[in-house]
Amino acid sequence: MATLLLITGPPGTGKSTLADAAALELNAPVLGWDWAMASLTHFAPIQDAIATMSHLDHRRVGWSILWNLAAAQLRRGSSVVLDGVAREVEIDGTRDIAEATGTRSIVVVTCCRDLDLHRSRVEGRSRDIPGWHELDWEHVTSLLHRWDEPSGEDLVLDAVRPLADNIDELI
Repeated sequence: MATLLLITGPPGTGKSTLADAAALELNAPVLGWDWAMASLTHFAPIQDAIATMSHLDHRRVGWSILWNLAAAQLRRGSSVVLDGVAREVEIDGTRDIAEATGTRSIVVVTCCRDLDLHRSRVEGRSRDIPGWHELDWEHVTSLLHRWDEPSGEDLVLDAVRPLADNIDELI
């Protein structure tokens, strides 16, 4: 049975690294919110429209793209890994896509309970997503103040633990 795996959490908590590991195990594509939204940065009219949207509507644009792409793969019987900062509404939407396509859904929440480690992870990385900005610690701390860790997850993985341990538990 195909699987729709959502890996969510604040930036710098290992989402993309874990998504890549899971995708290898599932032989599945990774669909990343940042990658989807970065593809739109080259279109000024779209950027102008996004600039007028609420934060919630801006998030919804990216998740709509990911869910449509995921549904296409799930209908073929292929598993999909979603990588993005999802809140309750996006988790519910992801589970709805899985149900509609007759696939199972798994939600993994990542975190980093050590703020010094979290900061070093953010400040020391370069994601090299074409058309997308690198996040700085100020942006991440702003998000952390608004972040409510989602409930109803299937697994929580803390970046304080060794990466190999988190990958083993995820797999």
